[in-house]
Amino acid sequence: MSFFSNLSTLFGTQVDDSQQPRNRRRHPKKKRFSQPSQGQPDRAQNNLNQDRQAVQVLKTAKANNEYKQANLEAAKLLQDAQAKAREIIVEAKAEALSIRSKAENESRELSRQLEEQQRKLDSKLDRIDERLEQMDKKEAQLEHAEQEVEALKAEYTKKRQEVIDRLEKVAELTKEEAKQALFDNLEKKLTREMAQYIRQKQEEAEAEAEERVQEILIDAMRHGATDYVPEYTVSVVQLPSEETKGKIIGKAGRNIHAFEHRTGVDVDLDMSPTEVRLSCFDPVRREIGRIALERLIKDGRIQPSRIEEVVSKVEKEMDKIIFDEGKRLCHEVGIYNLPNELMRMLGKFKYRFSYGQNLIAHTLEETRIGTKLAHELGLDVNTVKLGCLLHDIGKVSDEAEGSHVELGVKIAKRFNLPQPVIDCIAQHHEDEPFSGPEQMAVYIADAISGARPGARYENYDEYVQRLQQLEDIATSYDSVKQAYAIQAGREIRVLLEPEASKDADVMVLSSKIRDEIKEKVTYPGTVTVTVIRETRHQEIAK
Repeated sequence: MSFFSNLSTLFGTQVDDSQQPRNRRRHPKKKRFSQPSQGQPDRAQNNLNQDRQAVQVLKTAKANNEYKQANLEAAKLLQDAQAKAREIIVEAKAEALSIRSKAENESRELSRQLEEQQRKLDSKLDRIDERLEQMDKKEAQLEHAEQEVEALKAEYTKKRQEVIDRLEKVAELTKEEAKQALFDNLEKKLTREMAQYIRQKQEEAEAEAEERVQEILIDAMRHGATDYVPEYTVSVVQLPSEETKGKIIGKAGRNIHAFEHRTGVDVDLDMSPTEVRLSCFDPVRREIGRIALERLIKDGRIQPSRIEEVVSKVEKEMDKIIFDEGKRLCHEVGIYNLPNELMRMLGKFKYRFSYGQNLIAHTLEETRIGTKLAHELGLDVNTVKLGCLLHDIGKVSDEAEGSHVELGVKIAKRFNLPQPVIDCIAQHHEDEPFSGPEQMAVYIADAISGARPGARYENYDEYVQRLQQLEDIATSYDSVKQAYAIQAGREIRVLLEPEASKDADVMVLSSKIRDEIKEKVTYPGTVTVTVIRETRHQEIAK
């Protein structure tokens, strides 16, 4: 009710304010039309007051009517609002009942599903328990059966040994002697067939390949010839005078010890009065030591701190030289997309020698020969070119374990090279069977470059030892009368005793000697095995 009281007060105030000017305007009119006399001022004033009271009564009645009407409207709005509220409450209760019913149904369904899953799990657990029991029984049976098998095996081994002992006693031969005798008899029976088969295959290969191979190899060697003389160098530093040796040694040997420790090379001062020999398995370190020592001798200030400074500077220069050499080698053979680290390893070829043959010169020559062979035979030129370029990459590996073939394969795999190129590296010394013609081409190019006259040299003692080893292998066979290693160890001539051999033994024995040489002897190029059997008879006429 306070709201409606405020409304009535407000309306009453507005009516009073709006009527005041109107009354003021009407007052002159009354004054103008009613012209009372001067004796009647009080009467006019009374009339005016009555009129004002009448107006005030009318305003009050009007305000009361508006207030009643507003109360009626407010009551009607309140009823409508209450009706709507009841409707909303009814709908909410209905919806709540529906939701509750739905939730109860879902809860019952979930409970049913959980019970069903629980029943299934219980059933599975029961089956698992049964299977475990069965497995335990089977394991026990298997253990028992295994024990029986072991017992039978032991009994069989014992009886077998008894039979072998009885047979050896009866035959008066051991097991190995009987096996060897059997193989000897079998070899004698098959010697003729083996010789015929070998001769047939050789004739077929010669008929198919002789004409074309000669033409290809001659043409390839002509195009692969390089304009260099093999380098036969030793790391030797010339001294200006014998007094320089004292500076190199230093007080209590501190200079020479500092130099050897920093460079990793051994210094030999006993070679001659004016020469110093540097030795090291790493050719790059040896070259760094040679350059550093020459600069120290020229500078004259040979002391540990100066040695450290000069060697560090030479190492930085050597890294750049090695990378430039590897890059130049790749560009000369037409390969431009190798990783920088791989080109840096190829640059070490400049200071690496194989039997006196510089690896850069050998690699360049071999790559040219292999590329020409690939063009002539229609092979994959890129595979052959990469195989020839990287076939000896293992020789400059930092790892010490393994042959250069194994180390080269590891390097190629580390740089994710194609598998055919890896096969070229792995098979260029026939350590593995050839997987394709490209790998054969790399092998042939390497053999041509390394075996040509003047390409390589080796130590005299090793040379004599290899010749003796070749002759010893040949003379180890019973039917061999004499054997001679000729052509600098590239051919072995074997003479058979005609009475103790047959014509068919010639081909079989040459194959055996060849295989044994491959297995036991290290040699550059190839070794030809020539077996000769002849019968001579002489009569003298008197």
